[in-house]
Amino acid sequence: MSSNRMIRRELKRGALVKKHLEKRNSLREQLNDPDLDIDAKFAVLAKLEKLPRDSSKVRTTKRCRVTGRARGVYRKFGLCRNELRRRTMNGEVPGLVKASW
Repeated sequence: MSSNRMIRRELKRGALVKKHLEKRNSLREQLNDPDLDIDAKFAVLAKLEKLPRDSSKVRTTKRCRVTGRARGVYRKFGLCRNELRRRTMNGEVPGLVKASW
C-alpha cells in the first residue's frame, strides 16, 4: 500500500495542472508562433518557466485507485496488476476471466 502522502501529492499535482492548464497552453501556442522574434520567444519561455513545476501534466502519474501503487497500473481499469488479478479471480471485473488453454 502506498503512503497517503504520495496519494495526496498526486492529487495536489492534478489540481495544479487544472489550475494552470489554460495559461500553459496559451504560452505554448505563443512559442510555436513563427512570426514571433527570438527575444519575444525568450520572454514567453521565461513566463512558462515561472509557472510551478508540478503544474506540468507530464509530472502526474497514474496510481491504483485502491492501493495507490504507481507501477503496473492498467489505464482501462485504474487498478494495479495485483489488485486487478485479485478482483478478476473474485469475479468483480466484468468481461475478464483467467486464461486457460
